[in-house]
Amino acid sequence: MKQLLVQILRIEGIFSGTLSYIFNNFEGTRSFSDVVAEAKEAGYTEPDPRDDLSGTDVARKVIILARESGLRLELSDIPVESLVPEALKSCSSPNEFMQKLPSFDQDWARQRHEAEAAGEVLRYVGAVDVLNGKGRVELQRYKRDHPFAQLSGSDNIIAFTTSRYKEQPLIVRGPGAGAEVTAGGVFCDILRLASYLGAPS
Repeated sequence: MKQLLVQILRIEGIFSGTLSYIFNNFEGTRSFSDVVAEAKEAGYTEPDPRDDLSGTDVARKVIILARESGLRLELSDIPVESLVPEALKSCSSPNEFMQKLPSFDQDWARQRHEAEAAGEVLRYVGAVDVLNGKGRVELQRYKRDHPFAQLSGSDNIIAFTTSRYKEQPLIVRGPGAGAEVTAGGVFCDILRLASYLGAPS
């Protein structure tokens, strides 16, 4: 039987449950700093929210997807739009960062207003352009009927554009991994590595 190969053309998605939660709740009159504080209080962010807002975690996931797609990319190859204001990158502690973040709420409110005026929402996405061998991580705007605009909570979503799903990408949506699922995955990787190195099963 002849094997049918499906070529991956593009992968794009919202890969951070933290940033998904933040932008799903950054609506109406809520300030950006209040939503970040709420996400931190709920345990969605890292102890220092800058670790999430920097986009580095999303960039790592983009690298994994790129390599699984056959690309040989490094983190340094991925342009990343950080959401941490330049003036706050040098804050000495997470508390100092959170105290100073409200001073940038007006800038965020302007971006949200511009998006809403165009019938769009803000979403932080990562993408792999397999055909051109590139990746990127950035803040994007999507129309309200786009799948990326219809998330809730800390859901993640990923769209696969392939030679078979070219006109309408294949969409996978669901909750972020969370601590328990992540720990289970790391433990499985450790067992797999131990077996590879010759440990008895």
